Amino acid sequence: MPELGEFERIARFFSPLVEGQSDALGLTDDAALVTPPPGKRMAVTADALIAGVHFLADDPADQVARKALRVNISDLAAMGAEPYGYTITLALPRGMADTEAWIERFARGQAADHAEYNIRLLGGDSVSTPGPLSISVTAFGWVPSALALTRGGAKPGDDIYVSGSIGDSFLGLAVLQGEGFDLTEAERAMLADRYLLPQPRPRLGQLLLDVASAGLDVSDGLVQDLGHICEVSGFGAKVELSLIPFSGLGQRLVQCGAALAEDLVSGGDDYELLFTAPESARDTVFGLAGQAGVPLTRIGKMRPGRGVDLLDAAGKIMPLDRRGYTHA
Repeated sequence: MPELGEFERIARFFSPLVEGQSDALGLTDDAALVTPPPGKRMAVTADALIAGVHFLADDPADQVARKALRVNISDLAAMGAEPYGYTITLALPRGMADTEAWIERFARGQAADHAEYNIRLLGGDSVSTPGPLSISVTAFGWVPSALALTRGGAKPGDDIYVSGSIGDSFLGLAVLQGEGFDLTEAERAMLADRYLLPQPRPRLGQLLLDVASAGLDVSDGLVQDLGHICEVSGFGAKVELSLIPFSGLGQRLVQCGAALAEDLVSGGDDYELLFTAPESARDTVFGLAGQAGVPLTRIGKMRPGRGVDLLDAAGKIMPLDRRGYTHA
């Protein structure tokens, strides 16, 4: 049976994803038509994922789709934006085996996250490539016209917070690459899931708009990403390693020497919210995290100066071989 052409693929796999919405125009036109809600402005973000770099080539297609969406939703969450829609470009390797079956499963993953995050497909493109499979998503969200959470605005004395736990995605990638860590199958599956399916925090980001002074999501490593807040805000930060929230599994692997805490804080792909807020707002911040149902930990403070100091149990600055993922 001959492979479907681009337009047949759109009609079969992607058009059902836009049924009942008017702005995508049934994916039959050159662009979508979107009307901003009153009193809102648009937040726009884009991320590309490449097989062998951002996901493993044999990862299930539905999980790849969901990761591609979620890393963008996490960027929107970091600015306090309500997710609205996205466009997507698929570059499919020439001669890819079972292309239609892969795309069908990919579209199922999209549909699952449409329901979970109330986001919609607005359009896109698909092309063939001699290189690896690559996926590019541009996502759109709404923020109040007078508000947005940015990397600037942190001040000395502000508390530094991070949601969820840090390091499990780094460990999950190691598991998927064959590292056993002397764990049960269920424990390995849990860590792998943290790498395959990030958990963005859009509700928390929206609630923090009136409270947080600066923020972003942890994609390239907690220390490196906090450095971006420092750079844009013009101040430094000090973080206590003992306060950084590792999961129970992460703590256990560090304590037994199977993993290094320094790797967990620099490994990246956590997609948790990292933000600052005035000390006077501490009770409010934890109350908002409770409303969002998201675990939250205060890990340090902003300070005068520049850069991020990671402090050990004795309060000494820890040297790090690397602070996060570096994009070539």
